Amino acid sequence: MESDKPQPSNTDQDRELVARSQAGDTEAFDELVIKYSSKLYAMIYNMTGNREDTHDVLQDVFAKAYRSIRRFRGKSAFYTWIYSISVNMTLNFLKKRGRRKQLSLEELTPSSALDQEYQEATASSNPVREADIHELQIRLNEAMLELSEDHRTVVTLFDIQGMPHAEISIILGVSQGTVRSRLFYAHRQLQNHLEEFRH
Repeated sequence: MESDKPQPSNTDQDRELVARSQAGDTEAFDELVIKYSSKLYAMIYNMTGNREDTHDVLQDVFAKAYRSIRRFRGKSAFYTWIYSISVNMTLNFLKKRGRRKQLSLEELTPSSALDQEYQEATASSNPVREADIHELQIRLNEAMLELSEDHRTVVTLFDIQGMPHAEISIILGVSQGTVRSRLFYAHRQLQNHLEEFRH
């Protein structure tokens, strides 16, 4: 099963695709889109909690990346650059959206890449256990949506996307200490929210 986590080892391949994209090769840019779509979709979905919004934001992210690719200088890995664009655009979208949109129950059911991986890893023939896992996942999704955008972002990047603190600090433009502090606070909030579910 292909991981949804960014793969820094593929930076050479990315550099080649970026160089071709900068030279006007649209097929090379399409390859980058295909390569990062599922990773970015999972990240954006975990921040917005809404599939329709996720599709819209992701489309805007790739449109912006395409317009800006010639200005990409390669000081960081391409995936760091595209994640930075994605996080910034998602946070801007969330600020504009505000709290006006009520989440439907359907949107709280397991559906993101994280949810699928979690379900596969904990799959069981025991229907009671499966029901418990499903309920826990719904509560986890609810808990994620209770976090502030900043806290949800670090949890998404660290716990779901598997990024190290150093990478997250570059993407968010904050210190590693700030990343660690936000993670600590977010984990505590999630733990408190899930406490009542424990047997």
